[in-house]
Amino acid sequence: MKTTSVLRQKTSLQDSVLDILNKQMAVEAHSSATYLSMSAWCYSQGLRGCGEFFRKQAAEEREHMMKIFNYIADSGALAISPEISKVERGFEDLRSILVMALDQEIMITENFNKMSEHCQKVRDYQTARFLQWYLDEQFEEEQQARRCIEIFDLMNAKDALFDIDREIHDLKKKD
Repeated sequence: MKTTSVLRQKTSLQDSVLDILNKQMAVEAHSSATYLSMSAWCYSQGLRGCGEFFRKQAAEEREHMMKIFNYIADSGALAISPEISKVERGFEDLRSILVMALDQEIMITENFNKMSEHCQKVRDYQTARFLQWYLDEQFEEEQQARRCIEIFDLMNAKDALFDIDREIHDLKKKD
């Protein structure tokens, strides 16, 4: 005997939109895992401020994933829990991590731009409106990632790692 409600089987989400939303959930999950890996590396290097910064970034990315999950579920569609694989664990140094974080945020922004464009094309204005929050968020994420690199470069790397660590940690206090 089926217990699934007919109402939960119907959705206005088109298959193509549902597909890109589920794919983006996987991107957000991978991003969260990557930031957690960056956090672990920072803690292992004694960079507690950066470790905390990236731990909070990991939590934010998970929240972003869950926001998409909830949107899909609330729409009556099936949200697919993503698999996470191939998470980077070995890092060269703090600057390379900061650059990797910026590259990751730029890639995510590009994804949301493409998703928004697709939603406009298929006339799913509700989902396009939902995605606007992510576009606004991504602007802030890229700005913050660029600022981390600026702090690192302005303080001249190894001679000021303690100060760099503190400054990057303090960026999350402002949120």
